[in-house]
Amino acid sequence: MWFQRMTLEVWFDKYQYEVDYDIGESAVKYMTFDQLGVDLAGLPLRYGYHEGRPDLRELLAHDYPGFTGENVIVTSGGSEANFAIMSALCKPGDHVIVEHPNYASMYEVPRSLGCNVELFHLEYDNAFKPDIDKLQSMITPETKIVSLTHPNNPTGSMVTEGELRRIIEIIENNNTYLLFDETYREMCFDFMLPPASILSPRVISLSSMSKCYGIPGIRLGWAATQDKQLLAQLLAIREQISITNNVMSEAIALKVLADKEKFLANARRQIKTNRDYVDQWMAARDDFEWIFPEAGVVGFPRLKKTTGVDPEDLIVSIVENYRTFTIPGRCFESDNHHFRLGFGANLDEIKIGLDNVDKALAGLKQTNSPRETKLPAG
Repeated sequence: MWFQRMTLEVWFDKYQYEVDYDIGESAVKYMTFDQLGVDLAGLPLRYGYHEGRPDLRELLAHDYPGFTGENVIVTSGGSEANFAIMSALCKPGDHVIVEHPNYASMYEVPRSLGCNVELFHLEYDNAFKPDIDKLQSMITPETKIVSLTHPNNPTGSMVTEGELRRIIEIIENNNTYLLFDETYREMCFDFMLPPASILSPRVISLSSMSKCYGIPGIRLGWAATQDKQLLAQLLAIREQISITNNVMSEAIALKVLADKEKFLANARRQIKTNRDYVDQWMAARDDFEWIFPEAGVVGFPRLKKTTGVDPEDLIVSIVENYRTFTIPGRCFESDNHHFRLGFGANLDEIKIGLDNVDKALAGLKQTNSPRETKLPAG
């Protein structure tokens, strides 16, 4: 195995604490500890349960009809779940299909494991909708996993339930696995997909507390599946990495999930308002365009090439000169005219952020000169 840093995380590491406004984050605005109302007094700071707290696993299982806590393993973020799943099912040379664009870990992990990774592209001209016939044609006898993320990050694309069931039928007919990242499943506005793992023993659902709940700092995720043998393998792998979860993180997650519907209802209202505002902003522009995100908290707009502005200059100017965080398309191995735009912050922050995008673009159009760096490099 050989690992390299993800371009996306390098960008985050460089800039996320150097800005005043954030329109690039892929989550609901983060909460503070005092907002949670969690009392950790008396919590024993001992090792936790290897599979996760039993009461937390049971609470998570409530969202998967027919499942119990025995179908769920709690992990240190969704990223650990992804790593463990890929490590359990794949060996060097195996064929892995990963939807793209996507969070880079979804394809970097199997690459690092020596797998033959093939990207299944979502195309702008097809409204970032998956071409299921194309996906079917990509599967070979060597295909071990198909990895999809819906609602998608960074595009906001979403399959229908009928499309999901068709994909699962293809998976079963080819005796492969579907890893379905459904972290944004609860941030839907028109309809919500059923948890994919309840539809077939060949499916693993992956999720976390990071995106819809605004608490990425607790680093807590989970995997759910009907396949008990696979769950045992995941347990063995994570015992070589983190052994158990942070007991404080599990206590916080338990508190938030116990009152999840109230929190999610408020978050959905805010995110929908934010998304509609961004959509109106986009509709009034002749220099940007986007595919309206169906769900989640991000979109993947692009700068029109007719502007004559270098997209890298624009994004760096937005971040460095206007202290507004967003992420260039190259961080997703995509055309750099794209950038990820998150609308999980409060509306005032989004309005200022978009105004700063406008200022940065106007400045580059006017001067057409090299960017000037105001923040310290590094």
